[in-house]
Amino acid sequence: MDFSFDAVTEELRERLLAFMDEAIYPAEPLFAEQLEALDNRWAWTRVPVLADLRAHARARGLWNLFLPGDRGAGLTNLQYAPLAEITGRSPQLAPAALNCSAPDTGNMEVLAMFGTDEQQKQWLQPLLDAEIRSSFAMTEPDVASSDATNISTRIERDGDSYVVTGRKWWITGAMNPDAKIFIVMGKTDPGAERHRQQSMILVPRDTPGVVVKRGMRVLGYDDHDHGGHAELEFRDVRVPASNLIGAAGNGFGIAQARLGPGRIHHCMRSIGIAERALELMCDRASARVAFGKPLSEQGVIRDWIAEARVRIEQLRLLTLKTAWLMDIVGNKGANTEIQAIKIATPAAVEWILDKAIQVHGAGGLSQDFPLAAAFAGIRTLRFADGPDEVHKNSLARAELKRRANARCP
Repeated sequence: MDFSFDAVTEELRERLLAFMDEAIYPAEPLFAEQLEALDNRWAWTRVPVLADLRAHARARGLWNLFLPGDRGAGLTNLQYAPLAEITGRSPQLAPAALNCSAPDTGNMEVLAMFGTDEQQKQWLQPLLDAEIRSSFAMTEPDVASSDATNISTRIERDGDSYVVTGRKWWITGAMNPDAKIFIVMGKTDPGAERHRQQSMILVPRDTPGVVVKRGMRVLGYDDHDHGGHAELEFRDVRVPASNLIGAAGNGFGIAQARLGPGRIHHCMRSIGIAERALELMCDRASARVAFGKPLSEQGVIRDWIAEARVRIEQLRLLTLKTAWLMDIVGNKGANTEIQAIKIATPAAVEWILDKAIQVHGAGGLSQDFPLAAAFAGIRTLRFADGPDEVHKNSLARAELKRRANARCP
């Protein structure tokens, strides 16, 4: 395995690194200032500086980098991985500026892979152009959603329509009024085989019966800088039957296709978060003196810094290997590695952020540094796209099966 960057990746990395230095980092305080001045604090896509950054990113060819094929930048997973890491260094601003932020990335992938021509024209193209936003409505408050087959929202056929009824929560981006379309997962046939009960359907935000009840908070953060996380109700919501994505009963398979790239994208960006946290930790340790010498000369601080570097390098290599395998053998063939990075990354980055906060003292808990908000986000990642325990159980089961097969005569 050769993980050296090819010419395309190197050129894009240089372009993106320059864009981060020249535009993204300087815009971070202005973004926060303009966001707080909005009449609707959830409408972060309307912040003027973000519109400017998007125009610049598009002009520099840094647009829809996540999406393979003609509709996107045409990059492989291995090519996109180091670029996503760079955007993770400014998680509130850089992915959005490049139109590479979740949940739109996953929703665009679903529409690109499974959407009809009409669905792609009506919803995919505006998402690719960043004219609208979207949300993915899967998790529910009344069932253990870590088992996706538990989803209880009903999608029932009624003539030329489907009627959607149910409750969802933690629906990222749904508080943003620019989130014009929701991809909703529910059951079309509760009596079918366990993994054939679910379907996905497109529900426009302004459809009668769609109720945005409240925004959820993550360890006290409302995440209004990327559209929040809503609790939704679908009260006999009627949409055309043509809004169904793929065939009835294919929802579970579509979800798996969506979550594979989503998981590795989260991990890629998280490495960028960890790198920036380590830089902040080093700067703070060098600048502060306690008990007669700089923090950087304290043995325990040096241990944390060294350990952070080791963990970042381990994560990066595992993520690159996973990206490479996804390109070579597909998401299914790389399932073990996808699960491994999903288990390893949040735990390692959470540890690094914790130590960076500790080095910053009380400042690390404040809004003056990005560490506390990043910690809340990374802690969330241990649930998002499947909790740690589900991935560990599946990974262990596959390992036991592999060993059992190896011992068979």
